[in-house]
Amino acid sequence: MVLSAADKTNVKGVFAKIGGQADEYGADALERMFATYPATKTYFPHFDLGKGSAQVKGHGKKVAGALVEAVNHIDDLAGALSKLSDLHAQKLRVDPVNFKLLGQCFLVTVATRNPGLLTPEVHASLDKFLCAVGTVLTAKYR
Repeated sequence: MVLSAADKTNVKGVFAKIGGQADEYGADALERMFATYPATKTYFPHFDLGKGSAQVKGHGKKVAGALVEAVNHIDDLAGALSKLSDLHAQKLRVDPVNFKLLGQCFLVTVATRNPGLLTPEVHASLDKFLCAVGTVLTAKYR
């Protein structure tokens, strides 16, 4: 999926608005994913998955960091996320569908925290971006 110049501008605008709260957005998205899709918890048997858990917050920070890295290298997502793709495909063996689920939960998190931010165009751009990130992360499964 190719991101247009408008999509890239919209995505960068969302992350500029999120600013220093990206870690919180990442943790919130993970909490939503675990609550909505309980099967995703199987990859975190050693985590305390309760609301506000330090481990979920820590992993949320990693998720947010990866998304910020992707935004910063929006023209080279594959290069920016290559190591993360290797890790998830070869070592962790995470079910690829989980990236899509997490992307959906991240989108909901943005919408609930910034309802005025997600115009239909921005929503579509952010969704395309999150799908592109998921596609890159699952590319090495093949």
